[in-house]
Amino acid sequence: MKRRIFTSILFAPVVMAVCAAGLLAQNNQGGQGNQGGKQMDDQGEGQISVHSRTPVEGFAPAAGGTGALSPISNHGGPVLGSPNVYLIWYGNWNQSNGSDTPAGQSLVRSFLAGLSNSPYYQINTTYPGVSGFDNLNSKEYTDKGSQGTSLNDRSIKTIVTNALKSGALGSPDPNGLYFVLTSSNIAKSGFCSQYCGWHTYMSYSGTTIQYSFVGNANRCLNACAAQTVGPNGNAGVDGMLSVVAHELEETNTDPRLNAWYDSSGAENADKCAWTFGQNLKVAANGAYYNMTLNGLNFLIQRNLAATDNKCYVNWATKAQ
Repeated sequence: MKRRIFTSILFAPVVMAVCAAGLLAQNNQGGQGNQGGKQMDDQGEGQISVHSRTPVEGFAPAAGGTGALSPISNHGGPVLGSPNVYLIWYGNWNQSNGSDTPAGQSLVRSFLAGLSNSPYYQINTTYPGVSGFDNLNSKEYTDKGSQGTSLNDRSIKTIVTNALKSGALGSPDPNGLYFVLTSSNIAKSGFCSQYCGWHTYMSYSGTTIQYSFVGNANRCLNACAAQTVGPNGNAGVDGMLSVVAHELEETNTDPRLNAWYDSSGAENADKCAWTFGQNLKVAANGAYYNMTLNGLNFLIQRNLAATDNKCYVNWATKAQ
């Protein structure tokens, strides 16, 4: 992705949209797929840089290559050493569809808690100042639909702002990443048709914070999930967790969109998007997975190591 220095009327954020590199573009030279490009945001207030959704359906998850990719470098911006993760649940997460459920929410929490200091998340330690830990905050916020069921980019900012105003999440946290996680009955402009999630930042009450949008992939499994059966029996949430990981590790290394990216603007997770490594396993239900955290199996995309510009799934074993 290209460097993002754009403006918006409300908070002047720059939005990085992610997670849908084309599987056809992946080859043995590395993990990088179709990078998408620039477009105006859905309010016509500035530009966003998007990563196109996957154009290929019905195939096994791609392993990706093992070679070095074009180099990633720091452009002088800050990193987040150990981000504090806050969850904002938007929409109806108490449905009977087997995905937007309390069990689905618990799956998100288990993944984020198990991610910290895992062999996968330790890949981020190759970026100076990044610890390989994340801190899942116990404070959460639920918004059952204050902005309706058809959202745009401005709506996401408003949801985060309302969550902070409520006091439920405590004081605005400059080291925090606020995830807006939408249930599958919620439409979001660009979601499914162009991308599966994004991250950005804004100023709130004099504090710069990071926030991200990720929708439940159950709304469009063929666009925003690598498979239509999840290793935990919840294809939508299983799929969205790879997007959550993508956004979290990019926020780790490029929280203000002026730190780690390559000459085209692609961040670390962009360069390995939609590739899952050489050692995929198959669960009893037929779903693929590549890691086990907190006793649960997950299929999570690889991430780029800054030391050699290669995509890895396990930093301890150097498994690619």
